[in-house]
Amino acid sequence: MNDSLSATLTHRVNVKPIDRTFEVQQDDTILAAALKSGCQLPYSCQNGICGTCRAKVLDGVVDHAESSMAILSNEDRQQGYALLCQAKALTALTIACEVVEATQDIPIRRLVSRVDRLERLAEDVMRIRLRLPAKESFRFLPGQYINVVMPGGIRRSLSLANVPDDNVLELHLRNYGGPFSQHVFNVMKENDLVRLEGPLGTFFVREDSNKPMVFVASGTGFAPIKAMIERELEKASSREITLYWGGRRASDLYLSSVAEAWTKSHNVTFIPVLSEAHPDDLWEGRVGFVHRAVMEDYEDLSQHQVYACGAPVVVQSARQDFVALRKLPEEEFFADMFVSGQKTPQ
Repeated sequence: MNDSLSATLTHRVNVKPIDRTFEVQQDDTILAAALKSGCQLPYSCQNGICGTCRAKVLDGVVDHAESSMAILSNEDRQQGYALLCQAKALTALTIACEVVEATQDIPIRRLVSRVDRLERLAEDVMRIRLRLPAKESFRFLPGQYINVVMPGGIRRSLSLANVPDDNVLELHLRNYGGPFSQHVFNVMKENDLVRLEGPLGTFFVREDSNKPMVFVASGTGFAPIKAMIERELEKASSREITLYWGGRRASDLYLSSVAEAWTKSHNVTFIPVLSEAHPDDLWEGRVGFVHRAVMEDYEDLSQHQVYACGAPVVVQSARQDFVALRKLPEEEFFADMFVSGQKTPQ
């Protein structure tokens, strides 16, 4: 391939307002090229579903590819917005996007770990503790996730549920009946070798703010939020913390005792919510959709930060309604979402 043809396959992307630049090949998404270059842009699912990587194209033309209409409407596209994990550059670009400095110096590593312990937290939820080699360091921010690769290439993305601690990683997995879940629940045993890659994602507490924090979790979306809150308590943060944790049945709130304990000794409010409470649950708490519970309690979220994690319908509904109906600044909504594909339900 001659130099002139090679040049046509590469476009330069300039990130405002900090004037960071990187090159993107035609076959790469803008996000993939940014991460390869060491430019940490916001992202989570990498499937065009969560909306974390949504950014405005100030100049240039992109191919939106498979971007979800639910996340990126025609109106959004007309206004210049794109999902960077899906969009490809057709020309040189200038985009307006936050660069996530907090993860700049945290390397993405590929390691082999051992299963240290398996513990059923509920009939369909397993806690997996992985132990890393003694001489290996693994830095991450509470809220980030890893890719776990099993024998045969079975892969899942799982959020880290603990703060960095002595080379032990904690994961929470719900059994949805797929090959990965079946392996963990029926085959995996202690001391098995497990390959992992990470840390990944930009879901973590923004420490440059003193705003009160509202955490919204559904099901095992509690995993990264547990790590984030534990980190805030570990460093004796003075920020107000309110946790809404939603599930269908009481058993879905599989570590509610941990959240209850936080309220007794820290500045934490815990509000569990069930959408399909059964008489056997003897439930006397809040009922309905978890993001609706937040809206019942807050008329104005303009001075808050929201961190949400769980099923797509929960995260998308929270983002849309909190911004449109409760005055939450869009840039103060941070989310991780469990979707099919690379970032799958946990």
